[in-house]
Amino acid sequence: MKTTLTPNSLSSVRESLRRANAELSRTYPGDSPRRQPVHVVYGGAHLFRAEAARKLGDLALGALKDYAPDAAELAHGLGLPQRGRFAQRVYERVVDKLQREPVEDYRIDFEDGYGHRSDAEEDGHAVSAAKELARGLAQGTLPPFIGIRVKSFSEELFERASRTLDLFVTTLLEQSGGKLPPSFVVTLPKVALPEQVAALARILEVLETEHGLEKGALGLELMVETPQALFDREGKLHLSALVAAGAGRCSSVHLGLYDYTAALSVSAHVQSMLHPACDFLRDLVQVSLAGTGIQMADGATNVMPVPPHRKQADTALLPTQLRENAEAVQRVWQMSYRHIRHSLERGWYQGWDLHPAQLPVRYAAVYAFFLEGLDAATRRLKAFMEKAAQATLVGDVFDDAATGQGLLNFFLRGSSCGALSQEEVLATGLTLDELRSRSFKAIVESRRAGK
Repeated sequence: MKTTLTPNSLSSVRESLRRANAELSRTYPGDSPRRQPVHVVYGGAHLFRAEAARKLGDLALGALKDYAPDAAELAHGLGLPQRGRFAQRVYERVVDKLQREPVEDYRIDFEDGYGHRSDAEEDGHAVSAAKELARGLAQGTLPPFIGIRVKSFSEELFERASRTLDLFVTTLLEQSGGKLPPSFVVTLPKVALPEQVAALARILEVLETEHGLEKGALGLELMVETPQALFDREGKLHLSALVAAGAGRCSSVHLGLYDYTAALSVSAHVQSMLHPACDFLRDLVQVSLAGTGIQMADGATNVMPVPPHRKQADTALLPTQLRENAEAVQRVWQMSYRHIRHSLERGWYQGWDLHPAQLPVRYAAVYAFFLEGLDAATRRLKAFMEKAAQATLVGDVFDDAATGQGLLNFFLRGSSCGALSQEEVLATGLTLDELRSRSFKAIVESRRAGK
């Protein structure tokens, strides 16, 4: 067969393409293999104690006992499917999670959850919270992910924010013998300029150098809660520049939905997780960060599941008051459940929690989501495993190898948070070693090599 193109004529084209493809791979390496928590709990720094996660878990279990003492009541309260043992499976796993690991991610908050206090007071809380964190690290009572949120790096607040960060990190390392909790991160709120991110990255670098830490040990994450974080002054997409300003330290981006909608002049009484402006924000952030490995966290339901009636001294609540309490809490739970499901269905697997009584509905929503998709995902991934990622047809859904990692991620997320059992994951045909590799490509290559 006659051709026109020669190796010489293709060489310059090939080299240019090779460089471009390599740059594309560096910029968009794909989803991060790191475990992503399903939530982040924000709590005021003045309230933080080493046992905070366990205390929150006990309060969450108490709320579950009071307002959904069994699977049927939880299903009724949230609108869970009641077919077979579905609701019972969700309920049992929620209880187990609240007993075993009630909090996956926690931010010791010096911003909105803390407020503006005197310099002396914030200094004291920075030191005391750091000591509590060191104590929790020594005792093994910390959640698997933890960090602090400082105030913004605006002109007015930079000095206060940087001093709090310095006091906290310095005290923590002195108290812990130079050790940091795993996955420790510093959250920077209300980001609007790359220079703000670069300033935080530089401060973290100095702290690492002065304390003999490995470079990159202090990570950072950004809060997107202003329109200026989305577009720069010339109207160009801004988020990638903000992330890049972190010099490789930025691991995740969290949304601040209520500050964002307020900045758009959305009236407070209609601000909600389901407001169209929030979906625009989610979509834009998602498109900007897709394939970069930066993890994303959605906002929180801002209505707290608090009962209207409180027990006074030794006087028991009346039956009507108990019923009104349950109805009030379950109404807010239903709202939270809808919000969390909305996020999950749009590909946002992490969100904020602000109150211990939000934890049961967080886990119930996440677990129901994964269990509902379990059977179909199992069939599809099992077919992949059996045919070593050759394109296959299962039911009316056609898969190719590019979807394999997405299916694997479903099981990785579900198993890491407790939604799926080990037996349910292994029913796909995966081995534990393959699951731990977290890479569909590596699994396929290993299986093909073993043929």
